[in-house]
Amino acid sequence: MMLITEKDNPIDLFAEWLEEAGKTEPEYPEAMTLATSTKEGRPSARMVLLKDFDDRGFTFYTNLGSAKAAQLDVNPMAALCFHWKSLHRQIRVEGRVEPVSEAEADEYFASRARLSQIGAWASKQSQSLEGRWVFEKRIAEFTAKFNVGSVPRPEFWSGYRVVPDHIEFWLEAKFRLHDRLVYDRDGETWRTDRLYP
Repeated sequence: MMLITEKDNPIDLFAEWLEEAGKTEPEYPEAMTLATSTKEGRPSARMVLLKDFDDRGFTFYTNLGSAKAAQLDVNPMAALCFHWKSLHRQIRVEGRVEPVSEAEADEYFASRARLSQIGAWASKQSQSLEGRWVFEKRIAEFTAKFNVGSVPRPEFWSGYRVVPDHIEFWLEAKFRLHDRLVYDRDGETWRTDRLYP
């Protein structure tokens, strides 16, 4: 039975798995489930795209008026789940959440396609929409407003970094005899453990 090869740093193992997923997943290997909750503990989950990762954590971007942002404001803890069906692999991440810096948000926003930048201005994410034509009208208005030159990042649009303290790597095996390798942060290092499937 194939087992997960342990590394000192789980981020290095994550990078390997994400690179392999990029070769086998037809679309969006960087897609991840983001789970947040209200201060009362009501959970909420949705798919978002991982935009960056390093030893500090896993980064995604959103409208700061969104439901996820509101939940993170009152309960700055989150969980992520990556699932690559073609590789029979899954990675779960848990940890506290912190905002990215203004410079990081500006740099990523500038890298987006122009229409995606316009869309960020036009969308009142998670608010009621009277009709699609209202959204299309807002898109036209901001397209005209930013007709010339670069599109600045809206103040209401930025990113979050999930700073992991728990990461689990899961590898499917026949007869449900899966391999599970867990990393738990222990100060500046990581402690590992293997779990029963």
